[in-house]
Amino acid sequence: MSGRIHIDLFTTLDGVAQAPGGPDEDTDGGFAFGGWQAPLMDETDGAQVDEGIQAMDALLLGRRTYDIFASYWPHHLDGPNADIARKFDAIPKYVASRGEPVLEWHHSHLLGGDLVAELAALRKRHREIHVIGSIRFARTLVAQGLFDQLNLWVYPIVLGSGKRLFTADGPPASLELLAAEPASKNGTVLLRYGWRGSVPATGDMGRDDPATELGP
Repeated sequence: MSGRIHIDLFTTLDGVAQAPGGPDEDTDGGFAFGGWQAPLMDETDGAQVDEGIQAMDALLLGRRTYDIFASYWPHHLDGPNADIARKFDAIPKYVASRGEPVLEWHHSHLLGGDLVAELAALRKRHREIHVIGSIRFARTLVAQGLFDQLNLWVYPIVLGSGKRLFTADGPPASLELLAAEPASKNGTVLLRYGWRGSVPATGDMGRDDPATELGP
């Protein structure tokens, strides 16, 4: 059975996914709201995130997120989040990068060459592969339908500016809602999506059957 690729992202209501974890995580563009997720988390979304982490047997990251993880998690193998740190430390980490970075975190591997072929090889090697954060890389995967499940934790906060998975100049895509789950007492919702296609259907509300597809 082919392995599955999950994309895990924390976003605001207006789609901002930049620097949820801390003030210094990503200040590109003068982003001033790093760590916006922390005050809104509780035991429900924490348990959902941990369930996904414990189920994975490989991490697939963009270069920037890899650098953030590599500078933090290997140094927190003991303490409050030791179970997460040890899981990340133990499993293979694959890094998508156009350059040739030095990957010092053990069990780290560079993905080069043809992305479709590389992902096909990962699916044969692993059962459950998770992309965490890695917004630019996640955009590529979604644009090309190179994923099985997109997991969006949507938090009840609006930031106005910041990096988004879905940008104003991004390509179209059609997604299928697989599940919608409450994720915290604060009103956070976990939305799970699958890929449907790159060309959304269109219709005409003035027709007897408004769902009749008019687009390609």
